[in-house]
Amino acid sequence: MTLYLLLLGAEAPGRVVEQHDFFFGIAESLRDLVPEVRAFWPEAGGSLHIDGWREVTKVDGFAVQVVPLDGESPVSANKLFFLNLGGYTKGKLEEQHYTMLTVQNSRQAAIQSAKKSLFFKTNSLKGIATAHIDEKYGVDVDSVHNIQDLLSPDLKAKYHIVFGDGSSMPEDEIHLGYFKLDKLK
Repeated sequence: MTLYLLLLGAEAPGRVVEQHDFFFGIAESLRDLVPEVRAFWPEAGGSLHIDGWREVTKVDGFAVQVVPLDGESPVSANKLFFLNLGGYTKGKLEEQHYTMLTVQNSRQAAIQSAKKSLFFKTNSLKGIATAHIDEKYGVDVDSVHNIQDLLSPDLKAKYHIVFGDGSSMPEDEIHLGYFKLDKLK
């Protein structure tokens, strides 16, 4: 089984621009995720599609593995976090976003890791609009999520994520484009 990260897009009713959200799921193939993706964003209807995806196998030098939750599997002190950072560029009437995955032992450590990113350091307008991880913690935090918490209840009951040495593994491939759900192979 593989952990997938999908960038979903849809033309939401009454909106001017395409809306996006991220989805995490566990499956043997991308196609196997389609029913869960549709259940995740039912109001998107027929406009729901994938704008990009990744099999999450390596993050921060760690191998990311999905294992059955059977009581015998190792439990890791580390967790996989997804962060959505927001920032601003002078003269652009939009918030820029940067998403990242990080393996850390706590939410606070994940936030500190994000603050070291190039995006965080370069997408602030001094004294006007600072880069942020929207939510709280002094610097706003857009979103910081433990991936295990974002999985469906069914998947949480069956699997958990563990980490190994991924130093010799290649980086995950990012697949970009417009992928219709009913055309996935």
